[in-house]
Amino acid sequence: MPLHARPLRPDPAMRSYRTVVVSTLVAALGGLLFGFDTAVISGTTESLQSVFGLTEFWLGFAVAAALIGTIIGALSAGKPAESFGRRPVLFALALFFLASAVGSALAGTLVTFALYRFLGGLAVGAASVVAPMYIAEISPARLRGRLVAVNQLNVVVGILVAFLSNYLIARVVGGPTAWRWMLGVEAVPAALFFLLLFRIPESPRWLVRRERMVEARGVLQALGEPDVDRELEEIAASLRQEGSRRSEPLLRRRYATPIMLAWAVAMLNQLSGVNALMYYAPRIFQMAGAAADDALLQATAIGGTNLAFTVVAMFLIDRFGRRPLLVVGGLGAAASLTTTAVGFYAGGAAGHLVLAGLLGFIACHAIGQGAVIWVFISEIFPNRVRAKGQAFGSFTHWFMAAVVSWSFPVLASAAGGHAFTFFAAMMLLQALFAWKLMPETRGASLEELEHRLGLATPELSALERELRPTAVAETPRP
Repeated sequence: MPLHARPLRPDPAMRSYRTVVVSTLVAALGGLLFGFDTAVISGTTESLQSVFGLTEFWLGFAVAAALIGTIIGALSAGKPAESFGRRPVLFALALFFLASAVGSALAGTLVTFALYRFLGGLAVGAASVVAPMYIAEISPARLRGRLVAVNQLNVVVGILVAFLSNYLIARVVGGPTAWRWMLGVEAVPAALFFLLLFRIPESPRWLVRRERMVEARGVLQALGEPDVDRELEEIAASLRQEGSRRSEPLLRRRYATPIMLAWAVAMLNQLSGVNALMYYAPRIFQMAGAAADDALLQATAIGGTNLAFTVVAMFLIDRFGRRPLLVVGGLGAAASLTTTAVGFYAGGAAGHLVLAGLLGFIACHAIGQGAVIWVFISEIFPNRVRAKGQAFGSFTHWFMAAVVSWSFPVLASAAGGHAFTFFAAMMLLQALFAWKLMPETRGASLEELEHRLGLATPELSALERELRPTAVAETPRP
């Protein structure tokens, strides 16, 4: 048969690659909704205060309601994901996002509004756990880091889309109902997320855990696993080893170092004021003298800068390491926040200083803290308590986010310059912490890091000596 007459058949490898990519992009929509839900509230704060007659304290509560849900969602997502599977939980989160968007947009009282925002916060917190977990479990080892990073990139894209959506709705719709449209438009990507989830498979690791081997085999084949039998046996052996380990509590003296490191990194991340900027960006620019439309446009510039420098950070973190990024990012953020504070103290025509300072701050944050926090926290805890350590770091992060976001309107109404001076001081403290106390984790296996931090058990050391150079040498960097 002539070459041109041969029927075209889809390449199985290419088809499998498409399955992995499509499943990753669909799951990462949870990250996009995470980012959108986080930032969309920023365009509504002035209207909320007017419609519900809120003081600065209660405005902070209305904004922080979602963050309270986020804390609970992040801490509680693991159990249903293990009991029911990753895919059913993602379906539930899509419905939570949908209900929160519609309910918040139609709310007639502060209580109703706060309850629907709390529901959205539950979805945000759970999505921050389940979406990257699912992506990691379906990804080929050679692509895992990049594919999991798609979820974090989508969070930043969601923030930019929210700022841009707020600006366009304010321009097109305007009037007293614009804030309802800003919140309600999230129902569109939430509904799309729900529908697209029908196209993705369940995690093969979860299927093996539930002894549904036939289904797990089918999923691994669809994902392009070259040796399905070997992969099934490795997953089963890993689960047997995991199940044989005695559960160990996190709050023990031997884990004091990683607990302190996770607590400091997560706490300082929020004491930078980054979430205050995300939640109140247009309000901050209006405080500096910008008109309402200009304030929304300047907030969009914040989102675009955040996205651009997040992409840059993805190329820097494994090249230069975690400590240098936090030191440089902290010093740059301190200088930028000081510029912002000067702009507020100067008042009048100094709004350009506020904009320049905040753009510089978000760029430094994206390259420093934004890139480092979750990678570093996932590296410093040993395998036997890593899940608990990550939950602790996540709890610290979201708890401090709620505290800062709730208190910011009160502090800023007293003196905006004082608030940003405090944030600048915290960034100097972060740079000092990273320089003096933070260990570098770049290029080391998780087992090597356990030794460096004095966390390796005698049993682990003996096992490493027995398996070296095969298993230990092949341990991928996170």
